[in-house]
Amino acid sequence: MPGRGIFIAGTDTGVGKTLVACALLHGLAALGLQAAGMKPVAAGARLRRGVRYNEDVEQLRAAAGVDVSRKIMNPYCFTPPIAPHLAAREAGQTIRMSVIKRCYVQIAARSDLVVVEGVGGLLVPLAPRFNAAEIPQQLDLPLLLVVGLRLGCLNHALLTVEAAQARGLRIAGWIANAIDPSMARREQNLQTLRERIPAPLLGIVKHAAKPGINRVTKALDIKRINEAI
Repeated sequence: MPGRGIFIAGTDTGVGKTLVACALLHGLAALGLQAAGMKPVAAGARLRRGVRYNEDVEQLRAAAGVDVSRKIMNPYCFTPPIAPHLAAREAGQTIRMSVIKRCYVQIAARSDLVVVEGVGGLLVPLAPRFNAAEIPQQLDLPLLLVVGLRLGCLNHALLTVEAAQARGLRIAGWIANAIDPSMARREQNLQTLRERIPAPLLGIVKHAAKPGINRVTKALDIKRINEAI
């Protein structure tokens, strides 16, 4: 598989994958790299003049240092904000790894590094006998795991790690994102994750009502992430 890349995986939906992916793109650009973004599958879009616009995809496009068409960056985009395999079925489509791989190869040929954002959690179904974990498997990408710090995060994170390991996926590192400001014993939970996730903690994103990309970028260890890819 040509080029270098990393797959942004989340312990669940709504844990900050897009935020981290955009911050990483900014940080890689600051290192002088031509970094491109990709979100192979997105569900939840508005239709305008016959074109579907997904908010996560638009944020990635704005943050990327390489201009890539929406169709290549996001080959599968569905209107309803539901599980992607259900959205694809309702649209009369089948999400195919061959299409995702072809788009990735085109993006990788034009960039130094591709930041690929997943959809939902690591095992979200995409089609019969095909789930999101197969994207980094087929593209040979390491994972950057985004853990949303809230009640239940220990189980979600450790199950995701086990699922990744069972599939032979390499976890380059993980990011802790404080999405719940009222979480009890946050530091103790964070320490438990440090002890049990067999990969380095490469950033702690503090909670903010409107987190700015620059602030999040500063919270990530961009150099170590780049070296881990």
